Amino acid sequence: MMHATLDNWIQHEVIPFSIDLSETLNASIDRIIASLDASVELLGFGEALHGAEDILILRNRLFQRLVEVHGYRAIAIESSFPRAHVVNDYIAGCGSTSYEDVQNIGFSHGFGRLDANRELIEWMRCYNANPSHRVKVNFYGFDSPTEMTSSDSPRQVLYFALDYLCSIDSVSGQEHRERIDSLLGQDSDWENPAAMMDPTKSIGLSPAAEALRIEVEDLIMELRLRRPELVAKSDESHYMEAVQYATISKQLLNYHAALARTSAKPDERIVEGLGIRDLVMADNLAYIVSRERGRGKVLAFAHNSHLQLGKAQWQLGADLLVWWPAGAQLNETLGPCYSVIGSAVGVSDFNGIGQPEAGTLEARLTAVPGQARFIPTHRGKGLPTSEITSLPTRSGSIRNPTYFALTSQSFTDFDWLAVLDSTAYSRGGPPL
Repeated sequence: MMHATLDNWIQHEVIPFSIDLSETLNASIDRIIASLDASVELLGFGEALHGAEDILILRNRLFQRLVEVHGYRAIAIESSFPRAHVVNDYIAGCGSTSYEDVQNIGFSHGFGRLDANRELIEWMRCYNANPSHRVKVNFYGFDSPTEMTSSDSPRQVLYFALDYLCSIDSVSGQEHRERIDSLLGQDSDWENPAAMMDPTKSIGLSPAAEALRIEVEDLIMELRLRRPELVAKSDESHYMEAVQYATISKQLLNYHAALARTSAKPDERIVEGLGIRDLVMADNLAYIVSRERGRGKVLAFAHNSHLQLGKAQWQLGADLLVWWPAGAQLNETLGPCYSVIGSAVGVSDFNGIGQPEAGTLEARLTAVPGQARFIPTHRGKGLPTSEITSLPTRSGSIRNPTYFALTSQSFTDFDWLAVLDSTAYSRGGPPL
């Protein structure tokens, strides 16, 4: 359908709902799922900022509806991939017996301390404890093993792959371990936060690090060459998990190498690091989809900028950083099997987000009666191109640098938008 104006598009396509009224929310979710390609295996749901309580609540209720009605059996969030197995053991009813035991070690970025994340995990644990639910739900992180201002040592992910190989072939596994241990050095050298901004503080291009990258390539090659044997002696699931951990270790070493490089433009190393991080995210999500195939579909939750289909942009001081995010990578590798919902907010006093300026997309969409609304973008097709290209962008946040406003690119970055009038700050979040 062709729309003469953006206001005409809003009038004809918007789907108002209330987060607090399950009937309107569930009906709107059902309409979204019915509109998606039948081949979709991975649905992304992006948050416009870290620190939006109401978006987290919407995510929880979206996932519950997807599980109960639409065949979704896993959620993956923007948190460290290797840490998440602790949380998944908890929701499976094994391992730790209280959320407090897993909230710090099972999440990165402090996300385990958010009340909405706790509520999500406790709901999943209760769901799995119900014997009538024959197919259980799984929890994953899909972020690289890094933090906001530092990067992990490759030791943990490497040891996971080595432990697997040792469990089947102790001689070969131990030989790999001895060579790798001789090159790893101290974890504190890898995790030095100063390396994020100063390449001279990174050991990513040291002779030992370069040799370690070769050793990891050799480990991955052996795992792949011996796949029939290793699968037969374990199973395909454990084998693929070990390969994924080994692959993450290789990418993590590439990330450390990027941190150690100097360039004429200081922002180039940061852009490369951002790109590597999102590539790790995309690879982890592709692995998660393959692991869940046959059990159910997957919901991925992260910042809009990680899940969007087009290039990501971040204004860091005077520098505009541009890179390909995980969503763009997945759009190429998964094609119609990947679809994504972006989000936006009108006002958030605590996050320093005031009223959107007149004429901006947020102002037009929040003018629709109701607390929140979904609207399909059709990836820009059938919408007035001239009006989109001249669309003004609202002002940002004066308190929360993770907030990104909608732009004209949002029409092609997302398949749907979820737009909330307002949001509180995340319960359990750190002070801004």
